[in-house]
Order: sequence, then structure tokens, then C-alpha cells
Amino acid sequence: MTQQGAVLQGYNNELVKCIEDLCMQKEELNKQIQQAEEEKNKLQHEIQVLNEQLNCVCEDLARKVASRNELDKILAETEAAYMKILDSSRTLLNVLKKEVGSLKHTTELKSN
Repeated sequence: MTQQGAVLQGYNNELVKCIEDLCMQKEELNKQIQQAEEEKNKLQHEIQVLNEQLNCVCEDLARKVASRNELDKILAETEAAYMKILDSSRTLLNVLKKEVGSLKHTTELKSN
């Protein structure tokens, strides 16, 4: 009977050791879970901050693109108007040259 009691005591000791090992594993796992949750919360906060920064950059970019498009439009209109001025100036110069030429020709004819 004492031998059966010793065997039972041995089983009990192993069972207690297994339970203690499981409890230690659980505590370690709880620490890891807590660290993972803290890291997750930190990353979620960083994501939120980055999303806010991204929204600001996107809004700023949209405003700048709209301004650039407006400047492109103004520049195109200005260049077109300038080309018309150049064309008109060239036409005026040609007319003036013809008039001066005609005037010289008429003056030469009167001199002869």
C-alpha cells in the first residue's frame, strides 16, 4: 500500500509541476499579449496621425494643382494675345514700309 501511495504521490507531484508549468506559460503568454496590444495601439495611433498628415498633404496638393491649372490657362491666354499683338505689329510694319516706299516713289517721280 505504501508503494501505491508513493506512486500516487509521484503522479501528484508531476501533475502539480505540469500545472505550475502551464501557469508560467500562461503568464508569459499574457505578457506577450499585453505587449502586442500596446504595439497594436501604438501603430494604430501612428496610422491615424499619418492619415491626418496624408489628408493635409492631399488637400494642399489639390489646391496647388488647381492654382497651376489656373496659371496654365492665364499663360495660354496671354501668349495667344501676345501672338496677336506680334502679328498686328508685323502687319503694321509691312503697311508702313509700303507707305514709305510709295512715298519715296512718288517723291522721286515728282523730282524727275
